[in-house]
Order: sequence, then C-alpha cells, then structure tokens
Amino acid sequence: MNHDTYDDAYIRDILESVRSIAVVGASNNNVRPSYFVQKYLISKGYEVWPINPGLAGKDILGRPVHASLTELGRPVDMVDIFRAGEHAVPIVEEAIRIGAKVIWMQLSVRNDEAAALAEAAGLRVVMNRCPKIEYGRLCGEISWIGVNSRTISSKKPARSGGFQHLGLRRPPGVV
Repeated sequence: MNHDTYDDAYIRDILESVRSIAVVGASNNNVRPSYFVQKYLISKGYEVWPINPGLAGKDILGRPVHASLTELGRPVDMVDIFRAGEHAVPIVEEAIRIGAKVIWMQLSVRNDEAAALAEAAGLRVVMNRCPKIEYGRLCGEISWIGVNSRTISSKKPARSGGFQHLGLRRPPGVV
C-alpha cells in the first residue's frame, strides 16, 4: 500500500469500524498532543486505553493507564502510536499479539518496516496522520475553524447527536 496518501474512504472506514483505541505514549499533560487526542476521541464515543509505562497505575481522563498493550489484557481495535518511528516495530509486534486490527502512527511517525509487518499480519495501517484531525476533517468540524477540509458540499453535515458533534457518515449524495 502507498503510505504517502490515503483515500478518504479508507480513513473513514477505519474510523467508523474502530470502537476501542489504545494510545501508546499517552500523556497526562494537558498540553501534549496525545492528551487532547485522547480527550477528543473519548468525546466521539471511542473507548480509549492509555498506554505509558511511566504512568502505569495512574489515570488519564478517568481511564487507567497500563504499562503495555499486553498488560492491558484485552484486544483493542486500533493502536495509536505516539512514539518515535524507531519504536514502532516492537509496538506493532505487541499489537499483533493482542489482536489489534489497525495500526495508526501519529503525525511525523513513520516506519515502513513496522507497516509491512502489520500488513503481513492482516492489519490496516495509517502513518503520519492524526485520527483527531482526520475525524474532524471528514465530518466537517475542522472546516468550522477555517481549515480547508478538501470536502465541498452545499449540504449541512450529518449530526450524530450532542452539541456540535458531527458524525462521519454522510447523508446520501454528499461527497
């Protein structure tokens, strides 16, 4: 797969099918990107599991922090990697062992060896992207703040409930 560009349908399908996400490299510092990505994903209804050996036993956003994916003791749909690219291979190996379906490497995180390993095991892979940004872009939220979402429509985005909570599913006929 070409990991330089991703089709919107591929990203949308991942974000719609995933329900549980382990965030490897989670931070309890509310100005760190991993913190506000977790907070955003929780607000969108995802079950988020913070993974950070230095914070194991503590809580982040009301969720217990685990030292590793293995220690989590349950499968997750997606593993979101907030670690440098050179750490991705062992994280992917562990994600495969726990039954993850998707590997997502955050902005500036890319490891082609880890991607090939994940894909060989049947996992879908996204690199150098942020699920928070992609979710916001695909559902139209990001355009509210003046960011070009590359999505043009004369129709209002489909609401999925709640205050300013848009869903990824588009009404029929909306691209």
